[in-house]
Amino acid sequence: MIKLSRRTTTAAALTVLALGGTVAATAPASAATSATATYNGACGTGYKVIDSTPVGNVGKVFLTWNESTGKNCAVTIRNTPGAKIYMGVELNIITDHESTPVSDTGQYTSYAGPVYMPARGYCTEWYGVIGTATGSDSGHCG
Repeated sequence: MIKLSRRTTTAAALTVLALGGTVAATAPASAATSATATYNGACGTGYKVIDSTPVGNVGKVFLTWNESTGKNCAVTIRNTPGAKIYMGVELNIITDHESTPVSDTGQYTSYAGPVYMPARGYCTEWYGVIGTATGSDSGHCG
C-alpha cells in the first residue's frame, strides 16, 4: 500500500484542476482496441483448432479436428458475450455426392454449436453468423 502525504494529494488535485478539471485514462498504444473471440474448448477433449474465420468484426467461427476420431467440429463465438442474438454455425464435407451439412442456429449470448462431422478423407466447409455478420471458408482436406 502506498501512503500519500497531504502535500502529494494536494499537488495532484491542483494538476487536475490546471488541466481543466478532467482526467482522461488512455490505454497503452500496444493494447488492443476491441476484444477478439478465442476458442472456448466447446468441441471437447482431443479437438485442436486448425483454422478460424472472422464473422464480420463481432466474432469468429473456429474449425477444429480430432485426429483419433477423424471428426471436425465447428463453433461460432462472439467477441463479447451479451444479450441474446441470432447466431449460427454450419459444417459440411465436400464430396462427389451431395452431403448434408450439420448446423446449430438460435438466439445465443456467447456461442453457437458445437457441430460435428466425420471428415477423414474429405475437405470441409464451415460457416458462421452473428446477427447480420457472416463468415465462411473451406479447405483442410484429409
